[in-house]
Amino acid sequence: MTRQGIALVLSAPSGAGKTTLVKRLQQEFPGFAYSVSCTTRPPRAGEVDGKDYHFLQRAEFERRRAAKQFAEWAEVHGNLYGTPLDPVKQTLRQGTDLLFDIDVQGAAQLKLSLAEAVFVFILPPGLDELERRLRGRGLDDEASIQRRLANARQEMAASRWYDALVVNDDLDQAYDQLRAVYLAATLAPARNPGLVDALLTR
Repeated sequence: MTRQGIALVLSAPSGAGKTTLVKRLQQEFPGFAYSVSCTTRPPRAGEVDGKDYHFLQRAEFERRRAAKQFAEWAEVHGNLYGTPLDPVKQTLRQGTDLLFDIDVQGAAQLKLSLAEAVFVFILPPGLDELERRLRGRGLDDEASIQRRLANARQEMAASRWYDALVVNDDLDQAYDQLRAVYLAATLAPARNPGLVDALLTR
């Protein structure tokens, strides 16, 4: 009796701490597979093709998009991002849980192609703190910081349809809440087909 895999979809503005929370979740639950997205942006220092992203030329991305090979796709900061559909469905059928790290645009599309997924939005404590974190990273110029803050305002306003909202003010508390959302999802009847029938025969 194979449990249906859980698609756990996480979104957050840049600088909200989502990457740190994802790493902690993967450390505690190493059985998680990670949905590796395709992107047209160049790799950052230390990123590995096929592990962090599938890095594609724009023409190749557009060819796959036209062939409807993505569960979702979006253009963010001038770059294209997309989630390959077939590997996702196969992994979930095998009972493996999948982590998705995608933006609000992509999550909205994923809601249509994977309606059974669990959607979690990671919120910063406020825009002032978000700006402080972005500047502290030292990765962006002033124009990029202002663009990310403007996008964050829009993304946070659009987060109300998610299944759970987690404010990352205190990291440990935020992780406990994210962990609770995931564990509750593993207990849903829809993800344990045949469980009750099997118990009734004992």
